[in-house]
Amino acid sequence: MEVEVLSNRLRNIKQSYKNTENKALKGRLFSENKNIFKRVNEIYKIAELLNKNNTEKINFSILLIELTKRTLNENKFESNLFFL
Repeated sequence: MEVEVLSNRLRNIKQSYKNTENKALKGRLFSENKNIFKRVNEIYKIAELLNKNNTEKINFSILLIELTKRTLNENKFESNLFFL
């Protein structure tokens, strides 16, 4: 659930960043995006550790890995938005 909430927030930040001209707001959005991106990356690493200890082919940690990968790939915010 946390990854879904963070993913939605990242999408909202991206949209807000594109639509605003306010430099202070852009700075806050950049900072919030960076923190959320770090958290999703932490969750990804935890899911990988959980998956290493599991022998089943399909489990929740694999699903969590896939969800976090998609979120991280979709929101390569720092590389494709801030340098437009």
